[in-house]
Amino acid sequence: MSTDHDMLDVTVQRGSADHVHHDRFQVPARDNQTVLDVVTWIQQMADPSLSYRYACRVGMCGSCAMMVNGVPRWTCRTHVKKVTVNGKLSLAPLRNLPVIKDLAADMDPFFDKWVAAEARHHPTRGRLEEFDPIKPDARDRVEANLGIECINCGICYAACDTVAGNPDYLGPAALQRAWTLLNDSRDGDRPGILSAVSGKGGCHNCHSMGSCAQYCPNGLNPMRAIAGLKRETVKAALRGKRDA
Repeated sequence: MSTDHDMLDVTVQRGSADHVHHDRFQVPARDNQTVLDVVTWIQQMADPSLSYRYACRVGMCGSCAMMVNGVPRWTCRTHVKKVTVNGKLSLAPLRNLPVIKDLAADMDPFFDKWVAAEARHHPTRGRLEEFDPIKPDARDRVEANLGIECINCGICYAACDTVAGNPDYLGPAALQRAWTLLNDSRDGDRPGILSAVSGKGGCHNCHSMGSCAQYCPNGLNPMRAIAGLKRETVKAALRGKRDA
């Protein structure tokens, strides 16, 4: 059980891309303390200028994600005792993204990749028309369901070494969403999705290292989705040559 004299040695990355430095804080250790609790204590009790992002605090929004001892995590669901090394914590903004300030990363490039991957629903009916019926046990629906719990937190994007080495790579989350839509019978632009994910920065850039699946807090497997996209884009290319 923690006492009032137990302290955590916390190093926080500060500044933005133009000027990065690190500050150290001594933070009281508490039982059942999350990393987000630590960041909040620093902002409220030690340095009110510290910038970070959070909303729900219960693992629903994903906005509190950051690097914790070099690993991307939801800080609201990460207990300090599970990640400290000799009582030390190192905190930084999500990697592979520009930094707005301190622990707040700019998510715009992440969502721009979703647009580039055509990872958005292409409706087949108007808003005043009835919905297409969906059979829950249909093979394509079962496959689509495997990825729908993505909450766009960016953990997989930060974990991906392919993203780190190739700024054009669309990334695991955008490609998984594209795969979900490809398996959604209500989506009306299957050729457009396949074209988008087979081009520069598309699914064939994935090296199948599996960091996306390893670190996803919701237990999703973008690597499975990307493998599916690889198969379908190859099939589409072969059909195009056959029909030419």
